[in-house]
Amino acid sequence: MCSLLTVAALAQSADEKAVAAAVESLRLTMIDPDKAKLETLVAPELSYGHSSGKLDDKASFIESLLTGASDFVSISLQDQTIKLSGTTAIVRHKLVGESADKSKGTTAPINLSVLTIWQKQGTQWKLLARQAVKI
Repeated sequence: MCSLLTVAALAQSADEKAVAAAVESLRLTMIDPDKAKLETLVAPELSYGHSSGKLDDKASFIESLLTGASDFVSISLQDQTIKLSGTTAIVRHKLVGESADKSKGTTAPINLSVLTIWQKQGTQWKLLARQAVKI
C-alpha cells in the first residue's frame, strides 16, 4: 500500500514538473515567437482571454505573436501554483513584464494575474485556456 502511494506521489510530481516546464517554454516562446514551438504548446481548442477582454483562438493567438501585434519584451512569472486533476492542470501566477508598441517606439509595463488551464494530450501538456486580469 505504501509503495502505491509513493508511486502516485512521484507520478504527480513528474506531471507537475512537466506542466511547469510547458509553462516556462510558453513564457520563453511568447518573448521570442516560433511558430513550430507555439503549435506544439497550444491545444487546437485554445480559448485565450486577454486582460482587455479580447479573445483569441489558437490561430489568432499564434498570428498575433508572429506578426508582433503582441510583442513581449520581457515576461516574469511570480507566485506560481499548479494543481492537477487527472489530465488537467490549473496554473495560476502573476505575470510581470513589458510589451512593445513598435509603431510608437515605446514600451509599457504589464502586471497581470493569470489563470491557465493545461490539458495532457498524449504525452504533452498543452495550453487549453487562459484568462488574465490587470492588477
